[in-house]
Amino acid sequence: MKNNFLQRSALGLFLAFSITLAQAQIQTPQPSPAATISQAVGLGKVTVEYSRPALKGRTMFGTQVPYGKVWRTGANKITNLILSDEMLVNGQKVAAGTYGLFTIPNQNEWTIILSKDANIWGAYTYKPENDVLRFNVKAQKLAKPEEYFTIEFTDFTASETAVAIRWENVQAKFSIKHDSEAKILAEIQEKTTASDANIGTLSAAANYYYDTNRDLKKAYEWATKVVEQDQKYWTYYLRGKIAAKIGQCDVAVADAQKGLKLAQEAGDDAYILNHQKLLKQCGK
Repeated sequence: MKNNFLQRSALGLFLAFSITLAQAQIQTPQPSPAATISQAVGLGKVTVEYSRPALKGRTMFGTQVPYGKVWRTGANKITNLILSDEMLVNGQKVAAGTYGLFTIPNQNEWTIILSKDANIWGAYTYKPENDVLRFNVKAQKLAKPEEYFTIEFTDFTASETAVAIRWENVQAKFSIKHDSEAKILAEIQEKTTASDANIGTLSAAANYYYDTNRDLKKAYEWATKVVEQDQKYWTYYLRGKIAAKIGQCDVAVADAQKGLKLAQEAGDDAYILNHQKLLKQCGK
């Protein structure tokens, strides 16, 4: 009986202490907060998940982050690079998947490493045999110091971006490209030749050919079909800009004049300006 009483008393004290301890805990900001960035690239998406430590008056590269040693590229868990599709990383094919983004900083260049190990803490258990890709990039000096470790997308185009790694006064960056052109062209061929091809499909195809300087005569044919089915100020502008680009300014001027009138009636300032520029381009 006495033992049971003592056991219950000890249990009660333990629970009371646990509750008091839980209540005493104070939530404060994480010293290296988590961050996630995503960017559509071509028809795919690139995501980076990482933690953001701060300098706090410290010198990092060459001291806290030693030169020539594998680094987790941030803090806490290894930074992850996530590719939705097969992409070209620094010009080399990498399959869709989640990769650990390790780096080896040096004074003049960094080694970038994509690893199968995407769930480890730090770089303590890094294994070279699990590398998927390894390459070197130039270490660039920043004009303004970066207090918090930062990864962001730069140098963006429709099919390519750069991943820039910045901290202290250093930047290292590498390119990622989604080569979706073959897929886009195959889809255009399939959908524009279908019996149910609508003006949305034809407009998208014409715009893509115009933007990428492809077969502009084919783009003009698609745009003409669009105008024949729907006489709007934006359809006139579509055909007009293509006509001007292939030297058919008579068609471009006629379309711009019709489109300008409709845009003015609709009060669409953007297309009013577009048609005015088209007229000016053709000397009107």
